Amino acid sequence: MISPNDINYARILIVDDQPVNVELLEYLLNSTGYKAVSATTDPRVVADWHAQHHYDLIILDLQMPGMSGFEVMEALKPLEPDGWLPVLVVTAQPDHKMRAFEAGARDFISKPFDPIETLMRIRNMLEMRLLHARERSYNTRLEQTVRERTAELQRFRSAMDATADAIFLLDADSAEVVDVNDGACRMLGYPRTEMLGPSTSRLGLGAPADLRAHAERLADYAAAVGPSRSPELSELELMRRDLIAVPVELYWQLLQRPDQPSVMLGVARDISERRQAEELLQHMAHYDSLTGLPNRTLFYKSLGDCIGLAQDKSWRIVVLFIGLDRFRSINDTLGGARGDELLRQFSNRLVQRVRIRDTVGRLGGDEFALILTMSRDQQDAVNAANEVREALRQPFELDGHQAVLSASIGIAMYPDDATDPETLINYAETAMERAKQAGRDNYRFFTAGMNVQVLARLDMELALRRAFDNQELLLHFQPKVNLLTGAVAGVESLLRWQRPGFGLVYPAEFVPVLEDTGLVVRVGAWIIDAACKQIATWQRDGVGPVRVAVNVASRQFIEGDLEQEVRDALARHQVAPELLELELTETALMSNAERTITVLKNLRAIGIKVAIDDFGTGYSSLAYLQRFPIDKLKIDIAFVREITTNPNDAAIALAIISMAHSLKLQVIAEGVETRAQLEYLRRSRCDEIQGYFFSRPLPPQELGELVKSGRSVPPAPGTASQPAQTLLIVDDDVNVLASLHRLFRRDGYQILTAASPTEAFELLALHAVQVIVCDQRMPVMSGTEFLSKVKEMYPETIRIILSGYTGLESVLDSINRGAIYRFYTKPWDDTQLRDNIRLAFHHYWLMHGSGKLAGQPGEDVTALPTLQDVK
Repeated sequence: MISPNDINYARILIVDDQPVNVELLEYLLNSTGYKAVSATTDPRVVADWHAQHHYDLIILDLQMPGMSGFEVMEALKPLEPDGWLPVLVVTAQPDHKMRAFEAGARDFISKPFDPIETLMRIRNMLEMRLLHARERSYNTRLEQTVRERTAELQRFRSAMDATADAIFLLDADSAEVVDVNDGACRMLGYPRTEMLGPSTSRLGLGAPADLRAHAERLADYAAAVGPSRSPELSELELMRRDLIAVPVELYWQLLQRPDQPSVMLGVARDISERRQAEELLQHMAHYDSLTGLPNRTLFYKSLGDCIGLAQDKSWRIVVLFIGLDRFRSINDTLGGARGDELLRQFSNRLVQRVRIRDTVGRLGGDEFALILTMSRDQQDAVNAANEVREALRQPFELDGHQAVLSASIGIAMYPDDATDPETLINYAETAMERAKQAGRDNYRFFTAGMNVQVLARLDMELALRRAFDNQELLLHFQPKVNLLTGAVAGVESLLRWQRPGFGLVYPAEFVPVLEDTGLVVRVGAWIIDAACKQIATWQRDGVGPVRVAVNVASRQFIEGDLEQEVRDALARHQVAPELLELELTETALMSNAERTITVLKNLRAIGIKVAIDDFGTGYSSLAYLQRFPIDKLKIDIAFVREITTNPNDAAIALAIISMAHSLKLQVIAEGVETRAQLEYLRRSRCDEIQGYFFSRPLPPQELGELVKSGRSVPPAPGTASQPAQTLLIVDDDVNVLASLHRLFRRDGYQILTAASPTEAFELLALHAVQVIVCDQRMPVMSGTEFLSKVKEMYPETIRIILSGYTGLESVLDSINRGAIYRFYTKPWDDTQLRDNIRLAFHHYWLMHGSGKLAGQPGEDVTALPTLQDVK
């Protein structure tokens, strides 16, 4: 055995042309107990010094002036006739390592130094060198013994070398290796000679003392009972020459012969493939094959372990349940392969965002989860949820396609919400569903009330299944109005549920349950049939032909036979195809696009009309508008709700109308609730509207009565008698409004007054206004802010600020940006202000009328009189 004292007094020479490296290595060795350390910066003296001192280890730099490390090793080779150079090379260039090994170096360390690795390699080299030296002394002593045993061992040679297993013969008394077979050489990468002698510890066979004790136990057993019927098997790892561990199954057997030393026979079988298979099976059982994250099984186990530790440490455990929003739509549209790639990319982003001590898992499909160990502060959970949401902000690149996702996150806590893994994860999932219902891209903490809601949802699901069989579903109908004629142009069918004990249930409460359970396909087919039946009933009752629009879910295209269902319903009730219209969302349209195109073309060929519902909230791509057989677009209510006050919503609605008309499509605006919205859409050339301003959804009988009554929307305000020139005055001071109204009334304008921007926006939607006079200082919104929005929505208007406020910076900025035409101060001069307003109208008609000067022959009838003719 090599003792610690032998190691500490081993002779070591450091060779490096950089003094700082020499000092560093000397300090490292001296501070760790080495007693015989020398050093030089001159590589030319190394060979002479080694011939004189016989160093046990030379730490040699490869890159040195005057003489390289390779030249030094060439000079050392004659001094080591057995070729075992005690050289540990130092290099910062990886490509020099193999060349150094070929030159005779035994090992290497890399610059910059890693102290732990450096000391480990130095110790290993010294052990090998001292063992090598001791082995040479052993050889002389063992040669005679080996010669005596050669004849006997030769008989084992052919059998030993013929097997693929590694066979080791050990002297039972000394535990030294007497012989090995070729299988051992192949397995461990050593030549036979380097494994002989006291090498059991280095090879991983065991410590000599342990092996001798094992041999004694086998001998005692044989003396008491007889030779063992089966070998003793054990699993361990042998060490290859390149320091790679080889897992083996090893058994020992004691060979005893009279008057001869006992021999330990060890047979080692490589079980690397078996270990790999076991590890693979273990990995497959606990990790998701797509993302490499822990699967549901391992995640539950990890959560249980965390809870057990948290009980002892009084920690709080937080579970985040993550559901990707609208992943199914992207997966259906771009294909499963790109969907899988998206999940892989998201999992990578997720792992990069969390802390090392946190656990990430994939629970299935598009659902992921996090385990966070944290303090009592809930804000940590909020921060983690926001980190996950932030990870989704950048688009995902999917083979030339970009996809943008958001996530809904549910949060449950130990011990606040639950104390066992199953309940904790269930609660987090419940909170995630609430986050989705709240509008997605959000997070929610679990509350006790959520559990009640989950039970209520399950109850609703069971009730819905009964409702379909018990004929509790019915249709209401909301009219659509043609803005050109003002008459009813058709209706949209809307599903209702007459639930026993609850009354009328609206779709927002139960349609998501229909979609989640798959009942939406059966219910969708029923709606088509019920709509056709109602069309026939109205015709039979004298209401006349009424076009009915039916909403079609994406799953009806994927799982149902939509085309056949429509044809059967039309034939069953003898309804003309042009009286049935299908409304699809953009998501439904893109689900299995090629099949959808085929189905819609076949239906359109027989007269069915097709409309896109909620346009502008989905893909909104011109490409699919050209590919799909579409007749109408429905502007989503989100853009109609503030169309008279929000320039962005107005711009989107106008763009949709313009684009649709250019593609020969009709446009329907849904959610119209005010006269102002109606008139704005009418002036914007929208074709149809529907909403509560005209009528709420009605039962079939009431709808029939409305159609027969001939009710229509009112005509545009002042269509027949509206003066050519309209002035809008906006001021929150009623006295100012009254004063200005009296001042301008004598000029023959139609004068509109508003005490707030909200009222002004409504008047602008109802009337064609040419000139606006607005006060600067008003509550909620300043005059410049109001007129800036007016500029975007009504750019042809002439916009004037009239104010006593002396802070002119914002006014001047608005003038420079073109939002304001003129600025006049209070108090005003009546004559000057009247003249200036006349000039504003004159400017308007020059820009938007005939372009001729007022008072000239053939002037536009809407032009102003000349200033001198105005009283």
